[in-house]
Amino acid sequence: MRFILLDRVTELVPGERARGVKCVTMSEDFLADHFPGYAVMPGVLLIESLAQLGGLLAECSAKRSDSAPREGARVRRAILAQIDRAKFERMVVPGDRVELEVTLEQAMEGAARVRAEGTVDGERAVRCTLTFALREVPFERVHAERRALYEQWTRGLEGAELP
Repeated sequence: MRFILLDRVTELVPGERARGVKCVTMSEDFLADHFPGYAVMPGVLLIESLAQLGGLLAECSAKRSDSAPREGARVRRAILAQIDRAKFERMVVPGDRVELEVTLEQAMEGAARVRAEGTVDGERAVRCTLTFALREVPFERVHAERRALYEQWTRGLEGAELP
């Protein structure tokens, strides 16, 4: 099973913020066991949806900050390295549309930190701080799959320059 937990990116401003959407449906495989008769999206998967959006922001921001990329340099990919101050404030259930927002707090050489929040109907469901390591990945298949996913997420979004 693949966990693609972001349905659409609605805003992407490299170096600043990104917004996206996760629509929770009853057909999600994880809801069959969490919990039988009382479906609730697991908190760890809410954080993963924020991490997917935050990783995109981190990669786009790192690309933008590279003033003179060296010849033959590989694209750096965001790898979730740390989760801080995670709080769950509302259960997310089938039928909910989770509005996701990540804001770049700090971009460093080789790392990025974002403040992340998910809301449902204006009510906060989850918040946390995510830190990503930015690493060169020597496998073209990883880049091809990531590019295809990013293109799907940002379809129709103007000005999205993807890594």
